[in-house]
Order: sequence, then C-alpha cells, then structure tokens
Amino acid sequence: MPRNLKEELLFTLVMAGLMVLVMAGYNIALNDGFSDGYVMEVLKGYPLALIFAGAVDLIIVGPTVKHIFFKHMITDYMKQKQIRIALAISTMMVLGMVTIMSAFGMVMQQSFGSNILLSYLHIWIFNLILALPLQILLVGPIARKILASVQKTAE
Repeated sequence: MPRNLKEELLFTLVMAGLMVLVMAGYNIALNDGFSDGYVMEVLKGYPLALIFAGAVDLIIVGPTVKHIFFKHMITDYMKQKQIRIALAISTMMVLGMVTIMSAFGMVMQQSFGSNILLSYLHIWIFNLILALPLQILLVGPIARKILASVQKTAE
C-alpha cells in the first residue's frame, strides 16, 4: 500500500498506465477490429484516457473504495495477510473503474447503439471480463512490486 502522496502517484501511474493501455487496445479491437491504423488509434486516445483514469482513480474511485472497505468490510481474517486486503481493494477498484471508464469509452468512441443502457451494459460486462483478471494476475502484481522496490530503496 502506498504510504504517502508520492508513492500514491507512482502506484496510480503504473496501475492506470498499464490498465488503460491494455483496455484501450482491447476496446478498439472489439469495436473496430485490427486494422492498419490499430496501434496509432490506441496511442492517439491513450494520453487523454490515462489522464482521465488517473484523476478518476485518485479523486473518486480510490477514496470511495478505501472508505467503504476500511470502514465496513475489513475483517480480522483479511488483516492476517496483506495480499487479502490488496485483492479485495483491487476487485472493488476494478468494479468502480470499469463502471466509469466504460462510459468514458462510449463517449469517446461515440458508440451508443440504438439502446444506450444495453450498449453500456454490454461494454461494461466485456470490460469487466478482461479488467478483473488483468488487474489481479498481471497489473496489480507489477504495480505492487514496483511500489515495494521504491519503498525498499527509500528506507
């Protein structure tokens, strides 16, 4: 867990940076397929999506998830191993971020379909299918390892 603002910013940059890159590629592939301009389309939208995701994470989802988790959900069982806390928070973060970033993606790609609610639900489910395992199995461990290495060198 980040212990100060500098560590929080680094952790968010790594986490959001990797998640946004993979999820942008995934959504563009789902929406448009793999065309000649695929990589450029992913890279073109990446900076704005990263800034938006970072802000949403730091200002809305992160504080909300931590408040709910530490006030209402944490148990003695979870406190026995730090990874249990990390996995629970990661899962809640993914749910919050997928909820907001799916709407962001719909707006940016202007893919509303004939029924906005059903289109959003479709996108949300497909994003969750990739985002949750991506976060738990790959991006989360990478971000935590980088954070741990920074914390170790700071001691």
